[in-house]
Amino acid sequence: MMRIALFLLTNLAVIVVASITLSLLGVNSYLAQSGSGLDLTNLLIFSAVFGFAGSLISLLISKPMAKWSAKVQVIEQPSNDAERWLLATVDELSRKAGIKMPEVGIFPAQQSNAFATGWNKNAALVAVSQGLLQRFRPEEARAVLAHEIGHVANGDMITLSLIQGVVNTFVIFAARVVGYVIDSFLRRDGQGGLGFGYYIVVFVAEIIFGIAASVIVMWFSRFREYRADASGAQLADRRDMIAALQRLKAESEVPNQMPDSLVAFGINSGVRRGLSALFRSHPPLDDRIQALSDKRYG
Repeated sequence: MMRIALFLLTNLAVIVVASITLSLLGVNSYLAQSGSGLDLTNLLIFSAVFGFAGSLISLLISKPMAKWSAKVQVIEQPSNDAERWLLATVDELSRKAGIKMPEVGIFPAQQSNAFATGWNKNAALVAVSQGLLQRFRPEEARAVLAHEIGHVANGDMITLSLIQGVVNTFVIFAARVVGYVIDSFLRRDGQGGLGFGYYIVVFVAEIIFGIAASVIVMWFSRFREYRADASGAQLADRRDMIAALQRLKAESEVPNQMPDSLVAFGINSGVRRGLSALFRSHPPLDDRIQALSDKRYG
C-alpha cells in the first residue's frame, strides 16, 4: 500500500496545485467561450495534458518520495551478513527477471513490510523493513523480494501511471463541466465569463471525482498483486511464496503485531466488505494464497 498510497497522494497534490494555479492565471476563463458555453475540445485537450502531467510527475518522483517518507537507508556497501545476503538475493532475482539491479534499502519498521517503486524497471528501488529481515526465514524473505521484483519486471508502476493519467483526464474534464453547469444555473444573469461559484465547485468536484475514480486504480492494483505473486512464485518458489503469505497472515492475526495502517506488501489484512473493499489496494491474503495454490495466474 505504501507504493500505491504515495503515488496517489502525490498525484492528487499535483492536480490540486495545478488546478489552483491555472485558475489564478485565468486559464479556466479561456476554456469558456463567452455566451456559447464551454469549449469542450480545448477542455478535453487541457484535461489530458494536465491529467497525464500529474501522473507522470508522480511516477518520476516516486523513488525519492519513497526514500524520504519511509526513511529508507540505501545499501551502498554492505556492513553485515544480512545486508550482504539482501544485495546478493536481489541481484540474483533481478538477473533471473531480466532487469537491471535495483537500488536496495532497509527502512526502520518492526512490521513485516516491503515495497518496490521507480519510474522504469531499470531504475527501481526495492526496500524491506527491519522487522521482515529479522523474523522471516531466508526462503520466505526471498519470496517477498521475488514478489517485489515481479512488480518491477512487470512494469506495474508505469502501467499504473498511464491508468492514472486517463483517470485524471476524466476528473479534470468532468469537474469543469459540472462547475460550469452549476455556476450557470446559479447565476442566470446572462453574463459571460465564470462566476466565483465555478471555482469552488470545480475544486470540490475534483476531490470527489478523484476519490471515486481511485476505485479503478485500486482494482488495477489488486489485479497486479496476483500477477506479482505469480511472478514471485516463478522467480523464487511457489511453496515459499505461499509460505511467506501464510506467515503474513499469521502475523496479521496477532493483536498489536501488525496494525491496519502498515502491513507487509502494503496489505491491510483486516476483512473489509461493502464499499470499503473497493478502495483496497491489495486482495485478501486468503484469496492470494488460494490463487497461488490453484496456479490461477501462472
